Amino acid sequence: MVLEGKIKRWGNSYGILITKEEIKKKKFHENETVLIDIKKKKDLSPLFGLCHFKRPTKEIIKEIREGYDV
Repeated sequence: MVLEGKIKRWGNSYGILITKEEIKKKKFHENETVLIDIKKKKDLSPLFGLCHFKRPTKEIIKEIREGYDV
């Protein structure tokens, strides 16, 4: 199971925020003990702009979305 959270400062401590939707989807409950495997998210921003397409990216994304009725 993979969840994405955000680290926030709470007083002199830190906590990981998980969205309410994810909590409901995974059926977690308040005060429940969970095991967390923390990994730093990779920065993919240096990869942006490396690929050049013959058509605009927005046009390609629109075409993909139409195929999936998104």
